[in-house]
Amino acid sequence: MAHGFEFGGQQFEVAGEAALYWRAQNALLVSDLHLEKASAFALYGQMLPPYDSVSTLEDISALCGTYRPAKIISLGDNFHDDDGEHRLAEPAAALLVDLARETEWIWITGNHDRAVSAIWGGRAFNELALSGITLRHEAQGADPKPEISGHFHPKFRQVLRGRMVKRRCFVVTPRKLIMPAFGALTGGLDVQDPAILEACDLADGELVEAVVATQAGFARFALNGAGAFTK
Repeated sequence: MAHGFEFGGQQFEVAGEAALYWRAQNALLVSDLHLEKASAFALYGQMLPPYDSVSTLEDISALCGTYRPAKIISLGDNFHDDDGEHRLAEPAAALLVDLARETEWIWITGNHDRAVSAIWGGRAFNELALSGITLRHEAQGADPKPEISGHFHPKFRQVLRGRMVKRRCFVVTPRKLIMPAFGALTGGLDVQDPAILEACDLADGELVEAVVATQAGFARFALNGAGAFTK
């Protein structure tokens, strides 16, 4: 079944649970990797399994094996803090070097890593415009142009068979597309949280949807209306 949907006049395919493949740009889009989050917590005595960076980069590598992108565009909060880029060590660093060698890796700076400098390869930007779509870390409500961003880590919650199911999701409006967090140790914000809905900056009559990856493709849930449908 089809995994794609249209945004900003371009076709995007839901790749895995939390990435997009942009066929016209041959680009894989991810957001909020938060690499080296475990080591950041360890600095303050909170010990987490130190495998988050490797796991996250292995997941990106697996998607690259499927889609063969020419570009990887990471939409900010690539590292959990400004020093995370320098703490990255083997084998995560080797994975990242290989990925940056095989693709054009583009780092968009985020609020956690404003100083990202691409020391492991690639190029860093505050934001980027491609095919009329602006790529940045945090949505700017006043921008009328189509925009893809991250930052909020949206998650969709639904009761199924008597239990609460939580899934990462994309938030899609006619002008805004907010990516879920891709990183292995990232949490999430309820997709109906006022902060997310405010960032969507909806005009009268505009629809906001949660797009959730499924085994067959994806499901779309109207957040300011009724019903859901799948593709």
